[in-house]
Amino acid sequence: MKKIVLTGGGTAGHVTPNLALIPALKAQGYEIIYIGSEQGMEKKLIEKVNITYYGIPTGKLRRYLSFKNITDIFRVISGIKEATTLIKKIKPDIIFSKGGFVAVPVVLGAKFNKVPVIVHESDMTPGLANRIAMPFAKKVCTTFPETLQYIPKQKGVNTGTPIRKELFEGEKQKGLELCGFTEQKPVIMMMGGSLGSVKINVQLRGALPTLLKDFQLVHICGKGNIDKKLENKKGYKQFEYLSEELPHVIAAADVIISRAGSNSISEFLALKKPNLLIPLSAKASRGDQILNAQSFEKQGFSMVLQEEDMTYISLEKAVRSLYENRQKFIKNMENSHLSDGVNEVIKLITKQ
Repeated sequence: MKKIVLTGGGTAGHVTPNLALIPALKAQGYEIIYIGSEQGMEKKLIEKVNITYYGIPTGKLRRYLSFKNITDIFRVISGIKEATTLIKKIKPDIIFSKGGFVAVPVVLGAKFNKVPVIVHESDMTPGLANRIAMPFAKKVCTTFPETLQYIPKQKGVNTGTPIRKELFEGEKQKGLELCGFTEQKPVIMMMGGSLGSVKINVQLRGALPTLLKDFQLVHICGKGNIDKKLENKKGYKQFEYLSEELPHVIAAADVIISRAGSNSISEFLALKKPNLLIPLSAKASRGDQILNAQSFEKQGFSMVLQEEDMTYISLEKAVRSLYENRQKFIKNMENSHLSDGVNEVIKLITKQ
């Protein structure tokens, strides 16, 4: 039996693509081991799916001056030692790294043990951890074709992002029932990330009186963002968040309004869901969502509305335009070779 070590952590974006790969790796006959941080969110997520998990010390790699940069150096060194020892003991055939700070010691540990590494970069421009890891990788997978310009030519492969298989198993009727909707009007779904987006929530609710004449709207608004005055409004359903029910609600949606995180928009592409992206502004982030949205707009997968240009009037206008032109976006997504990142990544892993 071949062995593979998966690594990556710190945020859900560094873990969910690994979770998406696990069923396909098992089907290929791989024994799977995960190396993550000692107390990171990845520990609970991976242990839920009964994968052997090893935690190692890790330090944050900061781009700014901080006393913690000094103390974390020792944690990183300790993490490299532990990862090297673990990999020597496990003897994997290959390591797949999804990035995040914990991945750096694991990739270096692989180098010291002469184990091949494949790295995956979700964002348009590689993050700091992956920039450190790339020289030691045999291949670097990307979500966006534009990212290839930042990677040595012989290493870069545009695979798309691995998508969780359960997202493809949603049932439209179940989604409509969850929301209390009928089949008489099309469904708009708005999701603003795990914490929601107050700015989008406000403008979307401002557009409700006219939008609800022609649409039903399911609004995943984030923890603490339910508007109690609107709880019984016909055709409008609010959730703080969704987990197991999410595939059904997505299946019921005709169009989606969302932020532009790379994992989310890759899921919309795989599911062929026309979407309006409202990326986080450069003031609130390093600008990666703006670049993500620009790429999907350029490829004809998404419409984009910049946060600075958003009013309830411009938001409603964009949603109506998206719905009217939805077949054009669906056709473009159907013609993309990136709809199944799992298969593309598995092909690379099995070739090594």
